[in-house]
Amino acid sequence: MDRFARLLTDLIYTRSRNGKLALLADYLRTVPDPDRGWALAALTGEIDFPAIKAGIVRTLIQERVDPVLFALSRDFVGDTAETVSLMWPAPQGPVRAAPGVSEAVALLASASRGTGKSVLAGLLDRLDEDGRFALLKLATGALRIGVSARLAKTAFALGFDVAVEEVEELWHAMRPPYAELFAWATGAAPKPDISMVPVFRPFMLANPLEDEEIDLRDYAAEWKWDGIRIQIVSVGGATRLFSRGGEDITASFPDVAEAFDHEGVLDGELLVRGTHQGGEAASFNALQQRLGRKTVSGSLKADYPAFVRLYDILLDGAEDLRRLPWSERRVRLERVAGLLDPSAFDISALIEAETFEALAEMRVQARETDIEGVMLKRRDSLYEPGRKAGLWFKWKREPLTADCVLMYAQQGSGKRSGLYSDYTFGCWTAPEAEGGVLLPVGKAYSGFSDEELKWLDSFVRKQTTGRFGPVREVEKSLVLEVAFDAVNPSTRHKSGIAMRFPRISRIRRDKPASEADLIDTLRRMIAAGAKADDTSKV
Repeated sequence: MDRFARLLTDLIYTRSRNGKLALLADYLRTVPDPDRGWALAALTGEIDFPAIKAGIVRTLIQERVDPVLFALSRDFVGDTAETVSLMWPAPQGPVRAAPGVSEAVALLASASRGTGKSVLAGLLDRLDEDGRFALLKLATGALRIGVSARLAKTAFALGFDVAVEEVEELWHAMRPPYAELFAWATGAAPKPDISMVPVFRPFMLANPLEDEEIDLRDYAAEWKWDGIRIQIVSVGGATRLFSRGGEDITASFPDVAEAFDHEGVLDGELLVRGTHQGGEAASFNALQQRLGRKTVSGSLKADYPAFVRLYDILLDGAEDLRRLPWSERRVRLERVAGLLDPSAFDISALIEAETFEALAEMRVQARETDIEGVMLKRRDSLYEPGRKAGLWFKWKREPLTADCVLMYAQQGSGKRSGLYSDYTFGCWTAPEAEGGVLLPVGKAYSGFSDEELKWLDSFVRKQTTGRFGPVREVEKSLVLEVAFDAVNPSTRHKSGIAMRFPRISRIRRDKPASEADLIDTLRRMIAAGAKADDTSKV
């Protein structure tokens, strides 16, 4: 555990990407199996201990130190694991040697709800401050240390001088602690054969289109739909659906998997059909009704019928098409799409525009049809994992904006621990002078600079009017200009609406709170541009 604890500490205090890569590569190269495999799984969020939850950690420390002292310390430090690791009292009597990562994982994995507390406490007693911090991060899955799964895989490739694309592809066919992956990378075993495994392949991604103008003779244009990007993989009689991050979401959409009867790998957008919109795609809020569910009832399938709008084809049967240009893959995709159930699959139509200026005009109207924007794909582009310069572009529609009032704030995690960086904001039910009240309409934790974050944190601390655990209520005086992609009806929120991808675009210190927008203003945005979806029940 010492090496893992030292790695976490070094990663936290290393800001550069190259520095983090070097640290990870060295760790993976020099630490033996299976410790390095379990550490890699922890860093990429691939292990979970059902019996160990954050509530257990809080209960354990409050049994050992004054709960009020812990609450004050947690508020000051901003991170539960760090606070507990510092406050944990020295055990009485002899202490066993510190556990390694593998021993800790085995004990945590075998713990039940009844034994979870004692197992975790026993491990904490055997560790020093750094080890306790590492253990708690490992146990609760809260490793917010600036390491993404992609960065970890890149470090693996760097450490063993193998292609990151090969690592990505093999990764999703393996299970922690990745013994086969390490054996291949070190030359101890041949490359694993995954040809008969329904495994995720890395997506090709688009770069934002900035100010450049695209020649439509070189690029094809498609609409960018507001669902979730998925990959359909079917091999050996098994079909799986994967999200963009490689998460298996088949259980949430079994009807789509059952309807797919062609062996291969396809790329597309998962959507829900709007029953009151001529069978076209409903809003993203309708899709959310099915996301994350482990089982889906027949009524849910009927109320929110899912389908996939196909974008690309990676494999057709056993034939790998990723080294073909987009134009040739498109022909193959059209052929395969024609063989599939049209109620569950269709193909993303190409936009017929003679000039870039004409396409720009069409993009302006995108909001009226609940479309996110335009995709531009170079006709000769191969299917390259990740974001490759100049090949694919996303040209999103301009965001909507509203002036909202800051209502609540919560401290962030990782680099933002100790700073109030998560903000809940609201709009008026009616003008304040007419007795209107503020109701929350969204929450955001991005869009501001480091300097603005410091200012907002100071404002929250000075203007706190109430405390609710980790949340502070503030004086309702600060206006934030919030940008968002769409707004939809929602019965989950008292305001009756929900913003999509809200972020703070400006701090309006010049504007009194009474002049912030009304909730009715947002409702009019739904009516005017977001095609309020009668089937959405969120």
